[in-house]
Amino acid sequence: MNAMTRRIAVGTVAVSIALTMAACGKAGDKSSDSSSKDKTIGLLLPENATTRYEKFDRPLIEAKVKELCSDCKVDYANAAGDPAKQAQQVSSMIAKGVKVLILDAQDSVGIQSSVQAAVDKGIKVVAYDRLAQGPVSAYVSYDNEKIGELQGQALLNAMGAEAKPTSKIVMIDGDPADPNAASFKAGAHKILDGKVNIAYEQSGLWKDTVANQKVTAAITQLGKANIKGVYSANDGMAGGIATALKGAGINPPLTGQDAELPGIQRILAGTQAATIYKAYQPEADATAQIAVALLEGKDFKDVADTTAKSGSGQTVPAHLIGAVAVTKENIKDTVIKDKLYTVAQICTAEFAQACKDAGIQ
Repeated sequence: MNAMTRRIAVGTVAVSIALTMAACGKAGDKSSDSSSKDKTIGLLLPENATTRYEKFDRPLIEAKVKELCSDCKVDYANAAGDPAKQAQQVSSMIAKGVKVLILDAQDSVGIQSSVQAAVDKGIKVVAYDRLAQGPVSAYVSYDNEKIGELQGQALLNAMGAEAKPTSKIVMIDGDPADPNAASFKAGAHKILDGKVNIAYEQSGLWKDTVANQKVTAAITQLGKANIKGVYSANDGMAGGIATALKGAGINPPLTGQDAELPGIQRILAGTQAATIYKAYQPEADATAQIAVALLEGKDFKDVADTTAKSGSGQTVPAHLIGAVAVTKENIKDTVIKDKLYTVAQICTAEFAQACKDAGIQ
């Protein structure tokens, strides 16, 4: 073998060895293995106008996932009320290779194709709080029609002797793109229909500004003296409604939902009659348990103890949680007892006397 031939042979062997070592390195490389061992759970929440999502839902879910799976990661994004943005966020989660996606849909109908795209890539989707259409693996929320019933009954209770078929009330419903809004509305109508005259009903889109505009229009249309009660589907909108009512110089009973801190304070001040307290911890915990079980390929039927049917026809394993109406009389035994808020948070200087009158301080 001449020198040139030897150099070629040695070079060929060296390249072969290098390629073999590189291949071995890739096979054992942690970064290439991470896709199969990755424990990332995506979390997509719908909006940040309602305080619950950033203050309660996100941190509670993240904490429970960490408790159940110390090496799991939660990748979070908020749609800020934009369904197109949330669809992009689902695409981003797919590209990142998340294994499970917790999805609180901004638009439960419009998100269906995104859900299907995620499932087609082997991602398990858990519908959180709102039942997204499409092939979701599980659903965790509240008994939303029952919540509507609680809202309706709370309004009738607050109206007292004025709760009669001739009394005109205003209903400001939630966003039609949110399936929960339809359930709240159905439940409220079940209680209110025939008991009062629903003289004006519009969607407030979960926005205080829109709700304010709608109630202002209702006052103009019906006459302020004729409005005997106002149903608001949540506390955020109730804030805008309370401002409109105050501007008109009237204070009919007003309901809400979510037990937001300003809602609790309005109840103490007498400008809101009731809210609905939905304990966030049980919802977040159940969702995290199901998500981790799906990630680890384990059964979750001990958590998903019932079923729900989505708008697209799927029967989905579900866990539905109860709720309670909160009035001035039981603030201490609900949101304070469960440490949703401290007395100091509720009873600021503006509400100190109202807290004393209610026996909270």
